[in-house]
Amino acid sequence: MTLSHYLLTQAYNNGWSNHRLLKACLGLTQAEFEAPRTSFFPSIKATLNHIVTVDWFYIDALEREERGEAPHPDYLAFFDPEHPFATCEGLKAAQSTADLRLIDYCRRLSDDALGRVVTIRRGDMAQRETRARLLAHLFVHQVHHRGQVHAMLAGTPVAPPQLDEFFSEMDRQARADDLRELGWTEAMLWC
Repeated sequence: MTLSHYLLTQAYNNGWSNHRLLKACLGLTQAEFEAPRTSFFPSIKATLNHIVTVDWFYIDALEREERGEAPHPDYLAFFDPEHPFATCEGLKAAQSTADLRLIDYCRRLSDDALGRVVTIRRGDMAQRETRARLLAHLFVHQVHHRGQVHAMLAGTPVAPPQLDEFFSEMDRQARADDLRELGWTEAMLWC
C-alpha cells in the first residue's frame, strides 16, 4: 500500500467513524445533546461543532493549495459562529459533506505530491505544512475529539458505538451495514 492510498483509507475511516458516532448521537434528546459534560469542550454539541469547523478550516486550506490559490484570508471565518449547528441532524449532514470532500481530496493524491506545502494564514502568521503532515494532523484531531464524544456518550442512555472496526479484515461484517448506508464497498476502501 502506498502512503497516498493509506491516507485515502484514513479519510474513509474518518468518514465511517463520524457516521457511526453521529448516528449514535442522533439517539440523544436535544437536552442530552446540549447538556454540560466534563471534557475539553463542555458538551457533545460543542465538541461535534468543533470537529466540523476545524475540518472546514483544514479542508479549505488543502483544496486551495491543490487549486493553486492563495490561503484563505480570514481563518477565523470558519469558526464564526463557534457552534453553527444547534442540532445533531444538522451536524451530521455538514460532517458528511466535509468527510466526502476530504475523501475526494485524498483520492486525488499521489505519493510524489505529498511533500507539497500548504500555507494557512493565521492573522499575521503563515503556517506552512506538507500535505502529508497536515492530513496526519487532521486525522489525529478527529480521533482525539471523537474519543471525547465517545466518553461523554457513556454518561447518557445511548451506548457509545464501537469505533475500531474499520481496518481489520475480521471486522468486515461489523462494518457492513454502515458501508451500505454510506454507499461504500470494501473494494473502494482497499483497492
